[in-house]
Amino acid sequence: MQSKNLPLALSFWKENKMNEITPAQQYAATMDSVNLINGVKPEAMTDTDWADCIKRNKEHVKIMLEKDFWTTEDLTPFENAIQ
Repeated sequence: MQSKNLPLALSFWKENKMNEITPAQQYAATMDSVNLINGVKPEAMTDTDWADCIKRNKEHVKIMLEKDFWTTEDLTPFENAIQ
């Protein structure tokens, strides 16, 4: 049974937890996208689904490159992944 308070709980979480994600966590999450982009298509995935997956992950990396919280992180893998 789904709680009636789920939308409120989700809203609270977004407002209070999303702002707590550190640059290191953001970097790790973006590297997940980089690794996926540089990886091999899963055998069970169609070419169309794989192309869409790559496109979405490249968009994620592009968005993350535009963030202004980066300091000394090596963003070269991000840049290489979207070329």
